[in-house]
Amino acid sequence: MADRVTVIGWDGSPLTAAARSALSAATLVAGAAHHLALPEVPEAAERIRLGSVELAARRIAGHRGTAVVLADGDPGFFGVVRTLRDPRHGLEVEVVPAVSSVAAAFARAGMPWDDARVVVAHTRTLRRAVNVCRAHPKVAVLTSPGAGPAELALMLDGVHRTFVICEALGTEREQVTVLTSDKAADLTWRDPNVVIAIGGALPAPTGGGWLLGPDPGPVRGWGLTPETYDEAPAPAPNTGPVPHPGQHPAPHTAGHPAPPSAPHPGTGESPALRAAQLARLGPRVGDLVWDIGTGSGAFAAEAAHFGAAVIAVDADPAACARAEAAARRLGVQLQAVAGRAPYVLERLPEPDVVRVGGGGAEVVAACADRRPERIVTHADTRDEAEAACAALAAGGYAVECALLQSVDLDPAGWAERDRSLAFLIAGRRPAP
Repeated sequence: MADRVTVIGWDGSPLTAAARSALSAATLVAGAAHHLALPEVPEAAERIRLGSVELAARRIAGHRGTAVVLADGDPGFFGVVRTLRDPRHGLEVEVVPAVSSVAAAFARAGMPWDDARVVVAHTRTLRRAVNVCRAHPKVAVLTSPGAGPAELALMLDGVHRTFVICEALGTEREQVTVLTSDKAADLTWRDPNVVIAIGGALPAPTGGGWLLGPDPGPVRGWGLTPETYDEAPAPAPNTGPVPHPGQHPAPHTAGHPAPPSAPHPGTGESPALRAAQLARLGPRVGDLVWDIGTGSGAFAAEAAHFGAAVIAVDADPAACARAEAAARRLGVQLQAVAGRAPYVLERLPEPDVVRVGGGGAEVVAACADRRPERIVTHADTRDEAEAACAALAAGGYAVECALLQSVDLDPAGWAERDRSLAFLIAGRRPAP
């Protein structure tokens, strides 16, 4: 097997003395075409074009001599070092690092990047990378053929971002372009490149950070009270019929005027039910969440707090505005779409998980047709619960149903302040 494997990062600058020394002793050199053309590569060394790193690692493991692997940027940052260190290959790896392409891209843009998300976009991960760009205001995307700036822009349809596109960093062909995302799809881009996607409604962070990536924000927890999202004092409980979220509430009586900011939460807006729904869906970074019948926007904002991209849908434009306000208060961002389900769903991108807050079995069935991994909804009556369960089962989902009751008590006098009773229905698509 190879006596030693030295991985050399190259950022376009002259090679260091350590890198030149390792190359001069190499009997095998692996790298891209522009790496193998470097004058420091020995003429007598065996050369391997680095396509599949896994195949190259096997070739290196069977080589008797000294091997060098050349890679762009820092090879330990989303690079070849991870594959080469796989215990199956039995290789001893030394690394000579260089400036990563992400660090170089932010340097060209003159921006800090300790608060950025960094993702890798391949054809199989492009959709998840786009969801991260939807959810976060500063994202660096390491692209690949078929998953470049044009594809990112096309899949971000309806979400405005500014792209800083850095092509062929560190080479004579280097070019940095700044444009809006809607323009990127009309142009042709050279590989390799790094895309910095910037935008959203969040304010720019001030002061020094303490954590790589986005700050978790000022709000702790989930399944929070409505007051977390509504600056106005909560109105007196409405004892009349409670509409489903996403449907227009019944007119208030003169004795119970509705505040202009947000209505009193109904059954489907209770914090306990919201927490149970979030637990069933498990939204995470890279996911796209549909919140249909967003109501107060509390569920949408909390799903975004987990790092997921969220589209909040409601027939009432005022509910969409409340969802956007709730997201701002929680320090996250989401996309609000005004429209009536199931018709509005036809133009939305594919979801990973879905919460149906209003619309009943018809909307549940329409969501099941899009094949998300998980769907949750609620019902006030057993008949509604049976209809929702039947819609999920007909769509091929494994169905769970539970009756949840929560009672809000005043600990000073143990008097009941509020009571919520609802059926929780959850569907999980079986693994293929």
